[in-house]
Parts: sequence; C-alpha cells; structure tokens
Amino acid sequence: MEHTLTEGSVNRAAARYSVPFLLSYLLQSLYGMADLYVMGLYSDTSGTTAVSVGSQVMHVLTVLFMGLAMGTTVTTARAIGAATKGSEEAKREVSRTVGTSLTLFGILSLLSAAVLICLVRPVTALMSTPAAAVADCSVYLTICFAGIPFITAYNVFAALYRAAGDSLTPLYFVAMACAANIGLDFLFTGILGLGAAGVALGTVLAQALSAVFAVIRTGKSGFFRLTFGDFRPVPRIIRSVMKIGVPVMVQDGLIQVTFIVITVLANRRELDDAAAVGIVEKMIGIFFMLPSTMLSTVSALGSMNIGAGKPDRALRTLRFAVLTALIWGLCVSVTMQFAAESVVGLFSPSSSVVRLGGTYLRGYIWDCALAGVHFCFSGYFNALGRSEFSFLHNFLSMLCVRIPFAYFASIRFPDTLFPMGMASTAGSTLSILICAAVFLSLRRKGKSEST
Repeated sequence: MEHTLTEGSVNRAAARYSVPFLLSYLLQSLYGMADLYVMGLYSDTSGTTAVSVGSQVMHVLTVLFMGLAMGTTVTTARAIGAATKGSEEAKREVSRTVGTSLTLFGILSLLSAAVLICLVRPVTALMSTPAAAVADCSVYLTICFAGIPFITAYNVFAALYRAAGDSLTPLYFVAMACAANIGLDFLFTGILGLGAAGVALGTVLAQALSAVFAVIRTGKSGFFRLTFGDFRPVPRIIRSVMKIGVPVMVQDGLIQVTFIVITVLANRRELDDAAAVGIVEKMIGIFFMLPSTMLSTVSALGSMNIGAGKPDRALRTLRFAVLTALIWGLCVSVTMQFAAESVVGLFSPSSSVVRLGGTYLRGYIWDCALAGVHFCFSGYFNALGRSEFSFLHNFLSMLCVRIPFAYFASIRFPDTLFPMGMASTAGSTLSILICAAVFLSLRRKGKSEST
C-alpha cells in the first residue's frame, strides 16, 4: 500500500483523489434513476409511484450509513497516516481498525435489515404512500431492506479504500453495480414482468455482486493484510468510529429532514409550486456533487496527513478544496441567473412551472457556493476527529434559519419561490460564520499549546 498522498504536491494529490470520487457520485445518481426509468417503461403509475417512494426511503438509509461510515474513513486514514512512519505497531493498528470496522458494520447491517423488514408497513404509512401503490411499495422495501448488508458492505469497503487514498477502486465497484443494476432491471421487470419486485431484486443483486467483487479484489490484492484475529472488535476503535460517524450520520439525517420539510411546504401551495420545487431539488443534487466531493476529499486526505504528523498538509488540502468549491459554486450561480428558466424547462413543458422553478433556482443556487465552503470545513473538522462541530453548525442552521425562513417565505410570498430558495442560502451563511469561529478558535488553541 503506497502512501503518496502524504508527500508531494497537495493540490495534485487532492485532484487525483477527488476526480474518481466525483465520477462515483455521478454513477450513483445514474444508478438511482435507472429503477424509475425502467418502471416508467414497463409499469403503470402505481408501480412507478411505489418505486419512487421506496427509493426515497432507501436513499435516506444509504445516506445515514454513509455518514456513519465516515467514522471508518477518518479512523482508518489516521491509522494509515501514522503507519507511514514505519512502526510495526502502527501497521497492526491499521489491520485492527479495518477488521473492527468490517465486524461492526456487518452486525449493524444485519440488525438494521431485521428491524426494518418488521417495519415495512409503518414505513409505507409514514411516507403517505398512495393506497394504490402500498402493495408494490411494501414488496420493494422488503426486498431492499433484506439487501441492506450488501449495500452496507459496498459503502464500508469504499470508505476503507478512500481512507487509504484510493478513490479509483470504489469507482470500479459502483460502475459494476450500476451496469449490473440496469441489466437486471430490464431482465426482471422488462422481460420477466416482475414489476417493483424485479426492480428491487435488480438493485439488491447488483449491490451483492459489487460487494463480492470488493471482497475478492481486496483479498487478492493484499491491499489490507488481515488475520482472523483482526476481526475481533476492539472497543477503543469502535468508540473512535462512532464518535466521528454518529454526528455525521445525524447531521446528514437532519439535512434530509430539511429537504422533506421544504417539499411539504411547497406541496401546501399550488401544484405548480410543488412541481417546480421538486424539479429544482433534483437539479441541486447534481450541482452539489462537487462540494460533496470536496468534503470527502478533505476528510480522507486531511485525516491521513494528520495521522502522519503533517497537519500543515491538511490545512493546504482545506484551502485547495475551499477554493475549488467556491469557484465552482460562483460559476454555476452566476450562470443560473441567466439560464434558470431554460434549465428548468428541460424537465417541464408548463410555463408556470418553468417560471416558478426559475425563481426558486435563482435564489437556491447561491447555496452551491456558500455550502461548498462549509462542506469543506466540515471535512476538516471530521479529519480532526471533531465531527461534533459539523453537526453543530448544520443543526443550528436548520433550526434557526433554513426551516423558519422557508416557512415564513412560503406564507409571506405566495406568488414567487425566490425567497424560499434563499432560505438555504441564508442557512449556509450562518454555517460559514460558525465554521469560521470554530476554525479560528481551534487554530488559536493549537498555537497556544505549541508554545
């Protein structure tokens, strides 16, 4: 295992790491759209609705597991960074961290699958699933819940490789899963006519194939050298993983709650408002891929360099990520001020939806620049092992600005969605202020301790 990311050009290392990660995000988006596309071709409206609702539930669960897996990424990356100094004990710590993480997430995924299968009916009710789609949605969720161990396995192996600075191998994993999922969807739903069950089977089997490939590749490559004893859980490592991962998981969950609340507020207005918000939210997810990539880049590379005793490289990684995210966000934001209606018009023929979506996008899009900044700081706090600060600024932003602002705007401005779009931008402004204050405080504390 080479550790070139702790040496040489910081900018080159960050770029080499982030590009495959960004491509993985794009493929995962394609993966998510494939189920709905195939259902739209071969099923009726109730079937498509069932998969739409079910995929939203699975997206939230995947986000939560990915957040928790951040604890594995940071803990493993710091251990790998420390191992670059050549200590045999440090190298053993890497193996113990990897083995403990695999055991921990294996147990958690099995328990989650068992509990959620028992809660399929309550979950479909909680999502207000239309009556005609309840049966198909229940089948879809039951199969997908049973496949949670495979979904978790992919995400944990991806987290481990990224912790070692290898973001290319996880790209192979997701590319295989994406190709298999599309093929299996057409087989089970198009040819065999299994409907929602076929789409769910395609998803689970594709993830299983990816997980098996990850296990085989890891075993043959010797990327992580493990013995059976390494799979024995180490309480100290579990505490480290959970200390970092749980705040990130809760933070990501709260972000999903914010999106749901804003969607509910839009649904309480006219139908065109709801359609406009739904379209823009999907587009924002694409624009936010690069900021999200920068968050993960800072988390992984920052952790490795801090573990290697090179905190200055972690700071330079943060600067690179902030600059990259800010330039991207400003370019996209300025462009959308002139092209908002044209872009929204690609997804709806309705002039009213296009007009409303354009106003919502013009306000919302500035969050791409501002959120990019606090995403990078969140990655840095994660690398320091202080993910509670990431949770803090997101929680305060949601509670004090995003939701209240969106609620007020939805009532006070019934003819435009621009103020509702600005709710997220205003929330990110508060997040940046909190991140800056925490960052400066940590820097002052670090300097005082070194003198």
